[in-house]
Amino acid sequence: MKRSIVIFLLVAALAFAVAADTKGIGTLAGTVIGPSGKPVAGARVTSQGADGTMPKSTLTNSDGRFFFPQLENGYYDVRAYHSGAWTNWKHNVEVKIGKQTEVKLQLPSQATN
Repeated sequence: MKRSIVIFLLVAALAFAVAADTKGIGTLAGTVIGPSGKPVAGARVTSQGADGTMPKSTLTNSDGRFFFPQLENGYYDVRAYHSGAWTNWKHNVEVKIGKQTEVKLQLPSQATN
């Protein structure tokens, strides 16, 4: 009887762990590059679900790097803003469970709306 209870609890725990991981999380990271080709510190980077939901933003560090931790598995759109200029959107960037997806965002030479 005790052995069957232990086995049941182990199977239940495993099933719960698998179910919890189906949503999963990954990360989105990258670099913002200026018109000169150099990394841009202090750029505001925005990510959102490809359907426009779950917007988040962060700032690039001194190396022009940004990082969005713990994003749900799925597709995201991402862009950056600095000194009056926006990068183009990178659409449908795929974030996978347990992986880090890298993107590079290039600021234009002139301000855009």
